[in-house]
Amino acid sequence: MAMALALAPCFFKLHCSSSPTNPTSTIRPAVILPGLGNNTGDYQKLELTLQEYGVPTVVAKVSRFDWLRNAAGLADPNYWSGSLRPRPVLDWYLKRIDEAVQEAKELAQGQTLSLIGHSAGGWLARVYMEEFGQLDVSLLLTLGTPHLPPPKGVPGVIDQTRGLLDYVEKHCKKAVYTPELRYVCIAGRYIKGARFVGDSNVEAKSMVPVENDHPTAEAVLVNDLGISTSASPGFRARFVGQGYKQVCGQADVWGDGVVPEASAHLDGAFNISLDGVYHSPVGSDDELRPWYGSPAVVEQWIHHLLDRT
Repeated sequence: MAMALALAPCFFKLHCSSSPTNPTSTIRPAVILPGLGNNTGDYQKLELTLQEYGVPTVVAKVSRFDWLRNAAGLADPNYWSGSLRPRPVLDWYLKRIDEAVQEAKELAQGQTLSLIGHSAGGWLARVYMEEFGQLDVSLLLTLGTPHLPPPKGVPGVIDQTRGLLDYVEKHCKKAVYTPELRYVCIAGRYIKGARFVGDSNVEAKSMVPVENDHPTAEAVLVNDLGISTSASPGFRARFVGQGYKQVCGQADVWGDGVVPEASAHLDGAFNISLDGVYHSPVGSDDELRPWYGSPAVVEQWIHHLLDRT
């Protein structure tokens, strides 16, 4: 069994006593990589939070309009056969990563860098490291990244990446946790999904935590695009479960509302699960619906960035 798994079981809530410090050049810089549909501005608060801990931070420059470039994949025959490759369709994003890395290297003063990939930004970071090299990277920390391709042959499951994650799994280097390079994969346990048909004894208590004095929090589902939908708790679990099923082949599993917990972990990495953590900065609330970048959640994983070894 990989050392990472021996050191860190997949299911636990991590507590950290770190507190913000004054900026210092002794901490390696971090590059934040936006997730699908997100833009640079969505991570402004996370950038400021990291800087309060003394972590020099650069966010890759991505706009929501940029993601429309992915439509170029429709002209690729591999898209329709489900064997799409990251390049050339995602060359634009890889270029944005490289630009941010070069900017961070100017802050590094000879040190290595940390890459923080949110959602799709996590597996795109792996593609970048494979294509551009990883000598300057000593930590890859992913937040709610769907690392694993969906299982094949499951009724009703369609690979929404059209083969991209299958490519990543086959062609990108495996996760490691060594002094030279560390993979840390963080998953959120915000809501348990449910099958759309059949016994689904999942109510509002599937949310972690449930704020009984905030009925709106129990009655609204906010997706990655920030669209709110009133729904009963049972329907919400079924709705989320259908999304989970498309990612991992199962509906009745825990996840962050978008990515199932198991899909956000990698064999060989230091895998962490955090209770009550929502997937996206869009639609999040630091008190009622914290996401991976909310200050109280950052406190639970910041020490990985502060570790100088």
